[in-house]
Parts: sequence; structure tokens; C-alpha cells
Amino acid sequence: MRAKEAAAVFFLVFLTAVPSFSQVASSHATSSRLAQLKRHTQLAQQYLSEQKPDLAIPELKAVVALDPKNLDARANLGVLLFFRGEYAEAAPQLRAALKLQPDLWKIQALLGISEGRLGQLTEARQDLEAAFPHLQEEKIKMDVGHALIDSYTSTDDLAEAATVVSALLKLKPTDPDLLYTAFRLYSDLTDEAILTMAMTASDSARMHQMMARVLVRQGDSAAAIKNYREAIRINPRIATLHFELAQLLWATDTVDGQKEAVAEYKTALELNPLDEKSESELGMIAAQNGDIKEAFADYSKAVEMQPDDAVALTGLAGVLIAQQQQTKALPLLERAVQLDPTSASAHFRLSTLYRNAGRTDDAKRELAEYLKYKKMHADLSAIFKQMRLPPDKDQTGDSDATK
Repeated sequence: MRAKEAAAVFFLVFLTAVPSFSQVASSHATSSRLAQLKRHTQLAQQYLSEQKPDLAIPELKAVVALDPKNLDARANLGVLLFFRGEYAEAAPQLRAALKLQPDLWKIQALLGISEGRLGQLTEARQDLEAAFPHLQEEKIKMDVGHALIDSYTSTDDLAEAATVVSALLKLKPTDPDLLYTAFRLYSDLTDEAILTMAMTASDSARMHQMMARVLVRQGDSAAAIKNYREAIRINPRIATLHFELAQLLWATDTVDGQKEAVAEYKTALELNPLDEKSESELGMIAAQNGDIKEAFADYSKAVEMQPDDAVALTGLAGVLIAQQQQTKALPLLERAVQLDPTSASAHFRLSTLYRNAGRTDDAKRELAEYLKYKKMHADLSAIFKQMRLPPDKDQTGDSDATK
């Protein structure tokens, strides 16, 4: 199909959201005017049905000239002119249609895009913002979203742009361009926050916490730990400081470091009794130390606090398996892989339970998932290493799967 024909098809699909030609002229119109209006309307309908927008446009213009309040003619004419790139002519028609019926969201979206391309930036943003939440069709929502992102970034409204990116990622979660845009925006927001914090609260606990997180991403754990300790000295009542320090201390893989990590997790829980992540980490530590009773208590509390934490569910299932309670472990693992399909350890344990239950096909499927995600995590670890980023332990670690 040629480009012109493809565009014409898109016009007709788009126009289904616009009322069909049904209006008639005022009762005061002369019979001659009525006849002209009817003829132009019929011709416009015919040319649209034949996918001949170039012929339909003059007829629609004639209808608008005879009947300026004809919503259908205004809207259809504006759409056709928009897709011909004639934004200066399209905008007045789209705007007039909106005045006649304000809830034509696609029309308002096209008006916003037209205004943006005409340099009417304030009006464009207002119309795009109004239309965006109401759009359902993916293509027009993506177009409007990208236009809004461009508008926001042009004025350094990064938070607003990031909000739009998040909405678009729900439609296309693996789109490389969207993911890069999200990375760029969040990176810029991070830099902006660091600069503002450095200028306004350079010696605060939060400044040191921020520095520690940057240092962790740079692979300098020793300097990060130093900053966490300084942050805690300044304000020991921030629970997340203790949790994040504990994460680093446990990773030191030393007896003293891991012993201190346990104390920090417990401090985090004292400051925030609803800190489910610390509770889950304590369960993991207890399990690794062979304290099944304590691991069961910690993981159970974590799952009670947050029933949709796939890591805690997988950990509790592992403890139940160690206690020979496979029947209770099975639904926990099934729920875990629903919540996090990339959890290699959950797939491995589920495969084992299925095999023991004689569910051979299910066991093979889960083993295949385990091997797939194990490889994916290994590839991610290699990429993170190249980028000097710390791997997400919940996503890359599956060493417990073979225990």
C-alpha cells in the first residue's frame, strides 16, 4: 500500500471517533443554500469513503463556509489538514470543533500537536495535558506523550516529563527509546537533586546518604560505608540509613562485617517496625546460618507485612521445604513466580517440588525458566560490571536455588 493510501486509511480509522455528518443547516437558510450544503456534504462523505482526502478537503471547507457550527465538518477538516502537515490551517478547525464539543480528546490532542509545531508552546502544553489522560488508543497516546516530554524537557520540568515516561512505559515496557528517555530523565533528576542538596544541605545526613549511594554505584564500598557511618552520626533516627549500611556490611563477606550488618538491620526495624525488607534480610541471614526457626519467624513476619514480596515468599518457601512442609511451600512459590517471573531461585525450587509431586511437564517448564533466567542474570551481572554498577541481589543472585 502506498504511503498516501495508508494515510487515507488512518484518516478513516481516526475519524470513527468523530460524529458522522448528520447536522443540517439552520431553518432560516434558503433552499438553495440547503441544496448546496447537502451536495457538498454528500461529496465529502463519498470522497472520505473512497479514501480521497485531497478531494474531501475542498468539500469540507465548503460545508464549513455554509454552516460554521457544523461540528462534523470542522473536526474532519481539521484532522485531514493535520495529517497533510498543514498545521496553520488545521488548528483553527480543530479549535472550533472543541468549542462545539469540548470532550473530543483526540481532536484536542491533534490541536496540541499542531500548536506545538506552530510554536504556540503554552497553548500546546495546555491542550496536550488536557487530552493525555483520556486517550485510549496506543498510537495517539504515544504521540501525545512524546510531545509532552519534549515540551517539559524544553523548560527543564524534568519531574513532569518523567511522569509521562512512566505512563508510556506501561504501554511499551520494553521500548528501547522510552527506556533510554527514562534513563536520561532520571539521571538528570539525580544530578539536579545532588546539586541542590550540595548547595543547601552539604553536611546533612541525607547528603552523606546520597553520596554513599553514588559511591556504591561507582563500586567504592569502603567510601560508601564511611559516608553511611557519618550520616548515622549526624542523624541516627533515619531507618533507611541503617538498612542501606547493613546491605553493604553484609556484602563485605567478613565475620565482623556481617555481625554488624545484623545489628544494623535490627536497628532499622526498631526505628521502623514495618520495615519488611530488613525483616526479610534477617530471615535470609538466619537461613544461611542454619537457624531455621528464626528464619521461619523472620520470613513469616516479612510476608505478613508485604504479602506480594516475591523474595520473602521464596525465602519462606525455602524454609518450609527445609522443614519438610512442601505442601505449604508450593503455593508460596507459585505466587512468587507470578509476582516476579524472573526469579531464578523460585523457578528452581518450584521445579523441584513439581518433580517430587510427579508433575513432570510442570517440572520441565520451571527448570527451563530457571535456566533461562539464570543465564539472563549472568548476562546482567556482566553488563553491570562493565558499567561499574552493583547488581540487584534480588534479580541476579540465585545461589540459594541449589541449596
